[in-house]
Amino acid sequence: MKLLISGGTGFFGKALLRHFLGRALESGTPDFTQIVVLSRAPRRFLDRHPEFDGLSWLRFHEGDILSPQTLPHTDRFSHILHAAADSTDAARLTPLERYDQIAAGTRHMLELAATTGASRFLLTSSGGAYGPQPADMVAMPEHLHSMPDPLNPGNVYSLAKRQAEHLCALYAAQYGFEAVVARCFAFVGEDLPLNAHFAIGNFIRDALYGQEIVVGGDGSPVRSYMHQADLAQWLMFLLRDGKAGEAYNVGSSEAVTVAELAGLVRELVAPDKPVRIMAKAVADNPGRNRYIPDISKAQALGAPPVRGLRQAIADTVQSLRQRS
Repeated sequence: MKLLISGGTGFFGKALLRHFLGRALESGTPDFTQIVVLSRAPRRFLDRHPEFDGLSWLRFHEGDILSPQTLPHTDRFSHILHAAADSTDAARLTPLERYDQIAAGTRHMLELAATTGASRFLLTSSGGAYGPQPADMVAMPEHLHSMPDPLNPGNVYSLAKRQAEHLCALYAAQYGFEAVVARCFAFVGEDLPLNAHFAIGNFIRDALYGQEIVVGGDGSPVRSYMHQADLAQWLMFLLRDGKAGEAYNVGSSEAVTVAELAGLVRELVAPDKPVRIMAKAVADNPGRNRYIPDISKAQALGAPPVRGLRQAIADTVQSLRQRS
């Protein structure tokens, strides 16, 4: 059992590595006999995270999904988990570069799966592949076949993920391996960047280090958040047990408005600090921005339980305080 992870030093990758390390400390071995992490700069990552250096079951391979000649073609893998995409610092990429990174990068990883004998391939896609959530829909199920506007360049991430999903179906059909898609939503945890475009990370940063908790908009969008430890467990579950040719939503179904989220972070982390909402909410807004997954499909398959939002925030803050 040998696993290759692309994107193994990003947010998803760190969540997985912490999961594997915890498993190894508990039982002496992680989920796989050997785990190989593909990274563009493994030495820089290990200098920042020495706890992952020198482990007998973990190896880092320097390479780039956009340069197929740098991928580990001489290895044999039973499983591949493809999670590489610059989702936290995508501003440095043009829309075309972002599309190529997701679509072409996925194709290169699928070709690697075909040539290295992998039997299982898991793609981390996005709930954004559905496009805007219908106003009358409480949570988006996997059988929702809506899509983002393909003529809007701002939808490049979501549309490239849709293309990546289709490539999984094409390669699995042609080469005979099993491909599963994880449509991932929103997350929280110690490795989530606090200074990127993630509202919950910004609120936790403000609560820990700022004078006030700032909501940049009117606070009306509705979101849900899964803790990164639960994310790692779900990805491993789907890699092993997800049905071939199927997509599964990965996230929490516990909905909260962004304004409520800011208030909850304040209550749990910094009750003495005010919450400031920058824009005035529109009463009875029928077009409220909602992004909530229906996770019943994965749960019916036997996915692990998901901790509640209060616990997810508390666990995140505890880890951040221990780190500092």
